[in-house]
Amino acid sequence: MAKRSATRGARRKEPAPGAGRERVRAGREASALEGTPPFRKSTAREYLEAIVIAVILALFVRTWVVQAYTIPTGSMEHNLLVGDYILVNKFVFGPTLAGAEQAMLPKTDVERGDIVVFKFPLDPERDFIKRIIGLPGETLEVRDKRVYIDGVALDEPYLPEHERSLRSGEEAVGGRDNHGPVQIPDGHYFAMGDNRDDSEDSRFWGPLPAGHLKGKAVVIYWSYDAGPPVMIPEPGLGAAVRRAASGAVGFFARTRWDRMLHQVR
Repeated sequence: MAKRSATRGARRKEPAPGAGRERVRAGREASALEGTPPFRKSTAREYLEAIVIAVILALFVRTWVVQAYTIPTGSMEHNLLVGDYILVNKFVFGPTLAGAEQAMLPKTDVERGDIVVFKFPLDPERDFIKRIIGLPGETLEVRDKRVYIDGVALDEPYLPEHERSLRSGEEAVGGRDNHGPVQIPDGHYFAMGDNRDDSEDSRFWGPLPAGHLKGKAVVIYWSYDAGPPVMIPEPGLGAAVRRAASGAVGFFARTRWDRMLHQVR
């Protein structure tokens, strides 16, 4: 009797109200989660994000670091030819940086002999490329094609011999072969083309403001001799096909392979 009483006296633990329903709900949620595939972006969205990132990086690089240009005229011959495609370092002089950024980020000073791209002072929408010849504060003079800095003849090994001085029997052209002397103002440079006989430069439009500099030419990444333009193309489908085939073949034949990856100096 005592044993029976003890058994009767032990109370069975009752589940809390609603506990069963909670266990059922949790089980259902676990089953649902196990059957749900992990979240994945659609292929189209992945491509779109990759394109957006690439565009942002390209704009950043083009704006702040490097930009491609092509040489349209012969004013820098024979160092840069018409059809040369060059890369310009826009970061080296820091012209597009604010004052605080210029203090923190590395940049170099403009040096004599640098080939630079700049906004044309008379039309800032146009880009020019010339060589820096005179620095701020210097007195520059051109006498019979020869450049003098503060009265001392400038050594210009990058020029062909006939561009360094007047040839025998050649007459000087005023303003082109004789110029100055002029003192270059602070914050300005004197820029000239290597083809001194055919270059619109500081001899004609004055000193170049430092704020117009866009960057320094560093390398020729491709060069193509397009040849003389065809003013009136032959009409007809057959002629168009021949021109296309000739262009495809000419791409390789007219590429100046020896100039590719040539450092600009």
